[in-house]
Amino acid sequence: MGVDVRAWAPAEQRWAARVSLASAGLAVLVPVGIGGMTGLLLVVAGLVGAGVMAAAVWWALANRGPVRVAAIVVAVAVPVVFIVLFAATLWWVLLLSGTLWALAVGTGRHALRSTGLRSPRHKEYRTPAPRRPFLLMNPRSGGGKVERFGLKEKAERLGAEVLLLDTEEQQDVCALARDAVARGADLLGVAGGDGTQALVAAVAAEHGIPFMVVTAGTRNHFAMDLGLDRADPAASLDALSDGVELRVDLGFAGGLPFVNNASFGTYAAVIQSPAYRDDKVGTALDLLPDLLTRREGARLTAYVRDTVLADPHAVLVSNNPYRTDDPLGLGRRHRLDAGVLGVLGLRVDSATEAAVLLLDPEPKGLTITTAREVVVAADRPEIEVGLDGEALTLPTPVHCHITPGALRVRVPRDRPGVPEPAPRLNWRRLRKLAASVGRTAVPQRPGRGKTRL
Repeated sequence: MGVDVRAWAPAEQRWAARVSLASAGLAVLVPVGIGGMTGLLLVVAGLVGAGVMAAAVWWALANRGPVRVAAIVVAVAVPVVFIVLFAATLWWVLLLSGTLWALAVGTGRHALRSTGLRSPRHKEYRTPAPRRPFLLMNPRSGGGKVERFGLKEKAERLGAEVLLLDTEEQQDVCALARDAVARGADLLGVAGGDGTQALVAAVAAEHGIPFMVVTAGTRNHFAMDLGLDRADPAASLDALSDGVELRVDLGFAGGLPFVNNASFGTYAAVIQSPAYRDDKVGTALDLLPDLLTRREGARLTAYVRDTVLADPHAVLVSNNPYRTDDPLGLGRRHRLDAGVLGVLGLRVDSATEAAVLLLDPEPKGLTITTAREVVVAADRPEIEVGLDGEALTLPTPVHCHITPGALRVRVPRDRPGVPEPAPRLNWRRLRKLAASVGRTAVPQRPGRGKTRL
């Protein structure tokens, strides 16, 4: 994308870019300039310590018994030792350096926010309120949120038909949803986990009627990315009387729908264990040594456009990509209507590779990309899959694809929304902004002649 000079930039933008560049430079120079050789050695030692800690974590996960105990001791001791070492020497210098770096990041993002690089907002559609909404509610979801927040009673007051799922036996939620549509339902909704939501959402998409999410699940990842209030599930029901519609994508893996992601490999194998629900950490620690060292588990190969992910430990295919550029935004998707799958592949075969994964800006063992279709093959006829957290097995190869705009989601007009992601730091653009004299760098717009900076 070209960078052009288009308009007069506010002085605030130019000076924010200059402060960002100056702060970043000082953050790097202060430890060496003030601490001299000691400061330089501490920075190098810190990087080495981070690598050792990453390697120790891998040893702890990939082994059992005394080796695991020793690795855990190392993983905990290394950061403690370095914190004590820094505190006893140049703690104030490192504190100053960290403060300067935080200032550089904050002012740099502030400068870039006004360069026209914001993500497009999710378009809202005004539609009439549903006349015969049908909601499925799981009384056990989220530790009993349905009863605690009076969701059934409020939904019925708003004119919805509510069916409480039987907690004692497995029910076919797709059949229940289709039956409701056959009886005239013009909206389907779910108060429950993401796995149940995906199944009912697919039925809504199949019949072209709106779908509604009530934030009664434990994690509510899909609801979070829709901008709903996860702290107040009852607020989701306002969509029945005062709502708007969003058009969002729907992912499929092996023909089954998912609203969040489909996971293959290590995590998918761990959640298959019956003990996982009651003891997640203990079950994972028990199974990971065999999975990480490949004594157990399928050997996967993922095909993503022209890229082949050979023998990854894990592959995560998501309905739109997750954010990876901001630690505060990890696990969130800013958009659900980009029409592409997010793909994250991970391969770590040794402690050394674990250290490289942490220290290398572009580690070979980590693949992050997007695609419309992904194929996951294996050395066996069936593989474990985590579909929106639900443990399944599917025949291989598993074909994953996305259907853009397949789902009409009705949400309250008044809701918290999805936070605007902070712009990714682009030092080249910041340098241009800082060097400009009353001008700003913005993305090029086709059809207009502009002067390049």
